[in-house]
Amino acid sequence: MSKINDNIEVIGAREHNLKNFDLSIPKNQLVVFTGVSGSGKSSLAFDTIYNEGQRRYMESFSAYARQFMGDMERPDVDQITGLSPVIAIEQKTTNKNPRSTVGTVTELYDFLRLLYARAGKAYSYETGKPMVQFSEAEIIQDIQKKFKDKKINLLAPVVRGRKGHYRELFEEIRKKGFVKARVDGEIIELRPKFQVDRYKIHDIEIVVDRMPVTDAMKTRLADSLQQSLKMGKDLLFVLEEGKDKIVQYSKQLMCIETGLSYETPSPNSFSFNSPYGACPTCKGLGNVYAIDMDLLIPDASISVNAGGIAPLGEAREASVFVQAKQFARKYKINLDKSIDSLTKEQLDLLLFGDKNISSTLGLDLNDEAIPDTYTGSYEGIVPMLKRWFTSSQSTDVLKGWVEQYMQLNTCTACNGARLKKESLWFKVNELNIAALNEMHLNDLQQWFLDLPKKLDKKDTQIATGILKEINDRIEFLMNVGLSYLSLSRPSKSLSGGESQRIRLATQIGSQLQGITYILDEPSIGLHQRDNQRLIVALKQLRDIGNTVLVVEHDKDIMMASDYLVDIGPRAGIHGGHVVAAGTPKSFLKLKSDTALYLAGKKSIAVPTERRKGNGHIIEIKGATGNTLKKVNASFPLGTLT
Repeated sequence: MSKINDNIEVIGAREHNLKNFDLSIPKNQLVVFTGVSGSGKSSLAFDTIYNEGQRRYMESFSAYARQFMGDMERPDVDQITGLSPVIAIEQKTTNKNPRSTVGTVTELYDFLRLLYARAGKAYSYETGKPMVQFSEAEIIQDIQKKFKDKKINLLAPVVRGRKGHYRELFEEIRKKGFVKARVDGEIIELRPKFQVDRYKIHDIEIVVDRMPVTDAMKTRLADSLQQSLKMGKDLLFVLEEGKDKIVQYSKQLMCIETGLSYETPSPNSFSFNSPYGACPTCKGLGNVYAIDMDLLIPDASISVNAGGIAPLGEAREASVFVQAKQFARKYKINLDKSIDSLTKEQLDLLLFGDKNISSTLGLDLNDEAIPDTYTGSYEGIVPMLKRWFTSSQSTDVLKGWVEQYMQLNTCTACNGARLKKESLWFKVNELNIAALNEMHLNDLQQWFLDLPKKLDKKDTQIATGILKEINDRIEFLMNVGLSYLSLSRPSKSLSGGESQRIRLATQIGSQLQGITYILDEPSIGLHQRDNQRLIVALKQLRDIGNTVLVVEHDKDIMMASDYLVDIGPRAGIHGGHVVAAGTPKSFLKLKSDTALYLAGKKSIAVPTERRKGNGHIIEIKGATGNTLKKVNASFPLGTLT
């Protein structure tokens, strides 16, 4: 008998229908558990071996930590020895979170973000031209050239587009010896206890210096400029006397023509799960809910009183309808007239209220004109629905009711790319990160293989390590037959087999060693031509020093294994025994049903005649769910299809 450390020894397995058997499983090999459905394969692999591994891990925590997690029940087994840390890769969708994508699950997107933060070239979204970064010497040179012999104000921006009264800020500016500031475009004298309207959005700049641009003032310009950049956090405004338009300079990225500047990017700038990178309109989801006017007014030929506006319903004494009637009386709108006979202005008033009139009937939920709180008067149907849908006070039932009048549209601000405008104007080899995200993996792999030839020497040095990680992970995904996926594909839209193979590729990429991996039918949904690639991936996991246990029915994987265990002989109470075990070569000589079928000694005959069905068919027209491209199909009833 081999050493105990070379095997996982399962003694007295009785979980579910298992019949108190002992089994020795070789470690650091690819082991397949097979047998008919219900025979006890999963009871052995997941409910016994995996649960015991998980229980032991939990027991390594302190008593204090365990009280929050609860104790795990010990599986019904006498003893398991030789068990290393266990990871289960089950056949279920990885994540229902709308923010989870193939890119985030596989960590590929993290490396893309790093690549764009370090090697991305910035372009102005106003002119499309490359951005530049100035040094202090270059800023001085440009000011002397543009404003020669003119009088200028050097401004240090300290508040940009924020609300508040800023009394403390103004006091602090005065204490530092500055007497003027530019507040919302107007230069003012600072006096004690000065403040601005706390409920309005403000732009505030300190007037650091006022001076003519002459050769004699060069030293003073350099000193003041240095102080302005320090106080403005690398940003400086220059305002010529008598003019309104400011010229921006930045030690960060900047467009020379328009003065537009970007902050120096970090990986977070390209993350749709971070406020630094997410599109402010859709909050990084790529979609926004918008009121669907066809659902709001299903039949324009009837009046409001007869239920023409669906959320209002028919005329009754409910407070919302009473408010609508009073509002209609004020603006002389006849609620007994059919909706299609009302003027556009009258309909807009009913839908959007007198404070929120909008010509855009598909008003989206992020429109700033729509209030978030109830004002006590008639606010309009659309703002009311928006408020109910977005309010944290609304119940799930109320939100569900409102959702029936909405549709999920691609965000118009980012066109579904999920990122803010600035992030989409950083490019590597002329493509932004969203374009890479949309590529199929086989195209993406080729793009990255060609990329080193397109980068300059500096960027090549920066990107070498990142590109190796990206190429390795794409290769792992290709090896498990997922070349048709894109990184932007939402996790919740993946099938069980796809998400399991993604997790498998991620584990290969993590390069962990000494782990027992347990997989549940990874070949499910996989085309036969990709089976060999899956087998290579499983062997790769084994070769870096792991034990791989696979519950599987596929012949190719069974024959490619190092060790094969047949559980059976039948299902339920008639199963739960180890019928046969051994290397595939020795297994074929055994007398179990599985061995006889694998050896070709038993087979199921192909029917000579097929059922014709009952003459009826199911027809599907224009199916577009997930990856379907307007599919038309028909299936005969009364047959196995």
